[in-house]
Amino acid sequence: MHTSRGIKTASPSSDQLNDCNCTALRKASRRLSQLYDSALAPTGLKSTQYSILSEISRWTETPPTVRQLADALVMDRSTLGHNLRPLERDQLVSMAGVETDRRRRHVGLTQKGVATFAEAKKLWRTAQNHFEKRFGASQSAELRGILLGIAADGAFAQPMSASASTR
Repeated sequence: MHTSRGIKTASPSSDQLNDCNCTALRKASRRLSQLYDSALAPTGLKSTQYSILSEISRWTETPPTVRQLADALVMDRSTLGHNLRPLERDQLVSMAGVETDRRRRHVGLTQKGVATFAEAKKLWRTAQNHFEKRFGASQSAELRGILLGIAADGAFAQPMSASASTR
């Protein structure tokens, strides 16, 4: 292991070296989720719930539909529905049907949801600052850009041909 900007990185001789991008990303994601979950704990929110509330809050004109929210979060609707249930139970979000199409539902923040999100955002900022101090502000911005670029690229979700997997 060697250290870059205070972050231990695996060296080629390390037993922990894994050439699977997905595994490395999931490991890092779990570690960062621990950081953010710990920071958000006083609000009772997990980082996944915070990200949902955060995304809903970005929709200032009209609350997003479940499909729009799922697409924005790069989640399938079933998983999003599973994650919305506790938020709805705790009265942080409300679901309202669309008059012209009862199958479509808008997801909005309740007053309690707005207040909880405002409180959580301060705690999230503490975790964000901690990460950026440890990893570096410019490296953090670069990492976010790369990860958001991957998230936005639907080609990563497409099945590969057999010839593409051997390249």
